[in-house]
Amino acid sequence: MFRNKREFKAEFHRRLVEAYGCEMEQTSPAEKYLTLGTMVRDYASNYWKDTKNETASQDLKQVYYFSMEFLLGRMLTSNLKNLGIYDIVTEGLQELGISYQEIADQENDPGLGNGGLGRLAACFMDSAASENYVVNGNCIRYRAGLFRQFINKYGEQVEMPDMWMRIGNPWEIRKLKHAVDVKFYGQIEVSYDENGDMHFRHRHASHVLAVPYDMPMIGAHTKTVNTLRLWSAEPADVAPRDRDYRQYLSDVEAICLNVYPDDSTEEGKYLRLKQEYFFVCAGVHSIVETHLKNHPSLDNLGEKVAIQLNDTHPVLVIPELMRVLMDEYGYAWDKAWQIVKETVSYTNHTVMAEALEKWPMQYIENLLPRIAMIISEIDRRYCAWAWQQCPDDPDLVSRTRPLRDGTLHMAALALIGSHAVNGVAGIHTEILKNDLFRDQVRLYPHLIQNKTNGVTPRRWLMYCNPELRKLLDDTIGTAWEKDYHHFEDLLKHVDDPSVQEAFLDVKQVRKEKLAAYVRDLTGEIIDPSSMIDTQAKRLHAYKRQLLNIMQVIYLYQRMKRDPSFRIAPHTYLFAAKAASSYTFAKSVIKLINCVAAKINNDPDTRDVLKVVFLPNYCVTMAETLVPGSDVSEQISTAGKEASGTGNMKFMMNGAITLGTLDGANVEIDSLVGRDNDVIFGHTVEELNTLQYHYNAYDYYQQDGRIHDVLDTLINGFWNGSADEFRMIYDELITRNDTYFVLADFDAYVKAQEEIARRYASRNTWARSCLVNIARSGYFSSDRTIEEYAHDIWDLQKLHF
Repeated sequence: MFRNKREFKAEFHRRLVEAYGCEMEQTSPAEKYLTLGTMVRDYASNYWKDTKNETASQDLKQVYYFSMEFLLGRMLTSNLKNLGIYDIVTEGLQELGISYQEIADQENDPGLGNGGLGRLAACFMDSAASENYVVNGNCIRYRAGLFRQFINKYGEQVEMPDMWMRIGNPWEIRKLKHAVDVKFYGQIEVSYDENGDMHFRHRHASHVLAVPYDMPMIGAHTKTVNTLRLWSAEPADVAPRDRDYRQYLSDVEAICLNVYPDDSTEEGKYLRLKQEYFFVCAGVHSIVETHLKNHPSLDNLGEKVAIQLNDTHPVLVIPELMRVLMDEYGYAWDKAWQIVKETVSYTNHTVMAEALEKWPMQYIENLLPRIAMIISEIDRRYCAWAWQQCPDDPDLVSRTRPLRDGTLHMAALALIGSHAVNGVAGIHTEILKNDLFRDQVRLYPHLIQNKTNGVTPRRWLMYCNPELRKLLDDTIGTAWEKDYHHFEDLLKHVDDPSVQEAFLDVKQVRKEKLAAYVRDLTGEIIDPSSMIDTQAKRLHAYKRQLLNIMQVIYLYQRMKRDPSFRIAPHTYLFAAKAASSYTFAKSVIKLINCVAAKINNDPDTRDVLKVVFLPNYCVTMAETLVPGSDVSEQISTAGKEASGTGNMKFMMNGAITLGTLDGANVEIDSLVGRDNDVIFGHTVEELNTLQYHYNAYDYYQQDGRIHDVLDTLINGFWNGSADEFRMIYDELITRNDTYFVLADFDAYVKAQEEIARRYASRNTWARSCLVNIARSGYFSSDRTIEEYAHDIWDLQKLHF
């Protein structure tokens, strides 16, 4: 499309004028962004076309990654850099007198997710394309994201609509020709043919049209461009039956209105279930349609297609694919089930019972009558088989069957219908094998395997931290940029004082950029020479932001009591969203902000202790927050965090992990050693013993620090209301501290003291940071994708 700056400038000018009918100087930054984004998308389109054509001509197997979330972050800069045209574009714009940064700032983070689940999916898409694997994403085209977080004057979270597509999305292409008819409600009519075979017809259904919007997933320095297909719900051409047409339009619109609608009501539960089936049904139809263009039948679907279920949200793929194979293509049950098992695999992301999806079968029977029939038959056949496998354990069947007491257990269905199941960190996978799914392991000894998560080093180091990228290039060459194994070349230089000093200079630059960002966002002034200690992740009780702020309160109280006690300057940054209906989490956010307001305005402490809550945490914020942080807070209760990926991003940018032996922290600790991280708290095994005799009140009574901290929650110290934070107090004392915050408090205080002691020795600290960077190559999602491709998907690379 354009090969140099001259051609780019001419093409950009022509498109801009033709699109908006005015001189270039009269167009807005948003109009310039949309024009540039469309140009970049079109630039990649030839590669996109070639990827599809070569996949077909080489008859390659391809993957369809089903996920309710793809937290992509801004795409403009990463796409330009992956295509290798960033310099042409930015320099060309400069010569036209246009600020590239002003254009880039027009782009909103796509509101296609919430947290780590969606960011992992985005990293996988980047790595798959960069490693020349054909991996296609499948998701919903949400018109609004989770929400835009605002903190009001009382320190409370307020949710605002996240209308991320308000100015448009230049990366997508509408593909109406691939639209799919999705059916809800209605009845199933059963008939028999002359051979006695059953046939099923879905009558009186409510029809919704699923229209795909495709976005290119561009690999770095390769010709591979994969597809993220986002499904949009639109009214079908079939009139709604027995329903007001305006209500039908409202129901259709709700399907793609936003990610994770509130499911505290029956209406909300139906909407979530509707969302899950909507993108599953459309995605399966698209897969089958594509396969049959290149193959005479679906007999070899499992040989040419892999479907990866990212968590339990897409597990209805299993009965839906059975429905398509049997009802639309005439396969008998056994053959259809064989094809499904060969095709589908499942990634588990949690061991927490409340996070493992369960659906009342009554909802499924009402909304998806044919799917409910198939699920019931899967359950019946599974029970008959399992009885034969373990006759010595009569309760095993009831513990592992997908239908229990009128409820569908999605994880159980996923295990039955998949040929491979994986955890996402070593300790997480062992918990799956030895605890959560131990009964299934008896039946399927080789089903569960580990695939430790990863993050793309392109977005999370090369592009967001150019200063560190240059330091690595100057120190070890550029091989690490394409091969994560070469990160370890840095180990030869970690003891070099000049490299240590260079790293400290880089970190200081990033801390100053972060301080400027914090000032612009919140108005708070933070000291970029202070130790910047960051906890950035979804707000949940098990992630224990509460433990963090309790330790801050303890420090504040100690300094107020003892004027001779002072700490080295320390800045605590928090960034987190709480689910809109999660009252406890929202109370913790208010506590953090109330604590910050008092501490930051206290002349006795504000020069050495600063607390800032950064509102509306997102990928774009993380791209500044991660490189500028010194300490990575990963303090979840041991055994509760499946993996985490934030820990990997901070590590890759030279932050030291302060964490529990949970999730991928265990592997970080194993790789860098205790001299280069700070690990604290009870282990999984210790908590398994402690839980049977744990009494949180004893800690409150026996530890004066805990007593004094908790009393501030019920005496009005922070905002004058004695009842404002009683919910938090009750969660710890009355409900006996589910996540062992008090049990780990003393160890956490000592861990904070240790991290401060190490930070005081600057070159020793720099050495530890460099070791972390050197060892972080293991956590490249390029490595994770290679393992999936080899061990689960049996995938070959695309060759041009």
